[in-house]
Amino acid sequence: MGPGGSAAEKGDFCAAVPGLCCLSFGLCIAFLGPTLLDLRCQTQSSLSQITWVFFSQQFCLLLGSCLGGVFKRTLAQSLFALFASSLAISLVFAIIPLCHNVVVLAVVMAVAGLAMGCIDTISNMQLVKIYQKDSAIFLQALHFFVGFGALLSPLIADPFLSDTNCILSNSTANASSNLPHIRKSLVPHHPGNLSHYDLPMKGMVVTRVSYAFWIMALINLPVPIAVFFLLYKERMVPCFNSSSHPLLSADELAMETRPAEKDDLSTTVQRPHAAGGHDDLFSCCQSKNFRGASYTYFAVHITGALVLFMTDGIVGEYSGFIYSYAVEEPLSVVHKVAGYLPSLFWGFITLGRLISIPVSYRMKPATMVFINVVGVLISFLLLLIFSHSVVFLFVGTASLGLFLSSTFPSMLAYTEDILQYRGCATTVLVTGAGIGEMVLQLLVGSIIHDQGSYSFLVCGMIFGGLAFTFYAFLLFFHRMYPKPSSDLDDASPAKPAVTDDTGQYQR
Repeated sequence: MGPGGSAAEKGDFCAAVPGLCCLSFGLCIAFLGPTLLDLRCQTQSSLSQITWVFFSQQFCLLLGSCLGGVFKRTLAQSLFALFASSLAISLVFAIIPLCHNVVVLAVVMAVAGLAMGCIDTISNMQLVKIYQKDSAIFLQALHFFVGFGALLSPLIADPFLSDTNCILSNSTANASSNLPHIRKSLVPHHPGNLSHYDLPMKGMVVTRVSYAFWIMALINLPVPIAVFFLLYKERMVPCFNSSSHPLLSADELAMETRPAEKDDLSTTVQRPHAAGGHDDLFSCCQSKNFRGASYTYFAVHITGALVLFMTDGIVGEYSGFIYSYAVEEPLSVVHKVAGYLPSLFWGFITLGRLISIPVSYRMKPATMVFINVVGVLISFLLLLIFSHSVVFLFVGTASLGLFLSSTFPSMLAYTEDILQYRGCATTVLVTGAGIGEMVLQLLVGSIIHDQGSYSFLVCGMIFGGLAFTFYAFLLFFHRMYPKPSSDLDDASPAKPAVTDDTGQYQR
């Protein structure tokens, strides 16, 4: 072991950096729902106006996911993007209490969404690029940090949320007594049937939610510091590139692509569609990357993205509407008890991701995805059968969270393995998941509004069935996908990167 530790320990530190960044992602993705009413008071806006802040964050998260692959070319680009994104999230948390206009708040949340999207794409890309066939376990750990952050931020915010209306006026009685119900019924851009509550827009603002955001800003601050430390140790900070020893020597971690001149040589022998692996979504769509590609190449990308479109869409719509479903007929659960359901759902998602870390040692990603989609389908079927049972609603919610927990990382590892780490699977799958989470939430909200609360479970059952169907198609296309020949494998970029004559990686 060298003076700086073993290669494995150093590589694990590099792998921990995307995990810490995903903690930022989790903190940022889950705080908005519980704090939205207090932010409405802070900006003195209406309920319908403040819910557009949700849309601003979700849309820019999707945009950031599409653009994140731009920064994948070198280690320096990836780390600088992660540093800027995680620092931006800390700054957003610190700035939110200063936003007293809903448009300004929407712009700030749009910046947060872009940062979250970049973190999501780059973190998944870098772990796949580093570990390739061994990436499944690290992807499970990565998404555990997302779940942990999403579980942590509402707990931090809860003590600072207003128990009564946070804008004092002469007409607050009705809204104040129903504030917990209103808070838990809010979902992105769906005020639903809450318009009859009298929520004043003018008056004296009384809210302590600013403290929650400042605490989250401080909790998140070590994340950009850790990324900057790695940049410093790797001599990538322009002002500090001569005094420190690199954390990673060139022969310890095959993380980067080979130098440009060897890239040019290797592209003459690799498959035409392999040249553009792991680009941003727009680069992936360039026609030059498709020359000579078989139909199964496109089919694997599309079916993999559709599976995550459905499963991540289920996560979004279930966490958003389970409270509203529980308090309506026929269950009519007490508001306070129903409020535990979203926390239970996210808690079991986090627990499932933690359990999946050791499980992925023993089980192939394809098997884990199969168990997940079948489990989701069975959970919704039982929720429909026992739709009058409050007890089974809690059991089914926990079961659903457990089965959905590891679907994304397992699916990503499986799809990348099919494509031999040459395609655009990470970017396409992350984008598909983001679109699904936004679109299905809007779709289910509209259906519930028109057809009633029972359609909530029917929609989930349909989405689960579609996820299973698309996964069956993916298995079929996997069998049809051409296996690489040995000569192509030897020259393939799927192999660990090699050093040039100077022993240095492209940085």
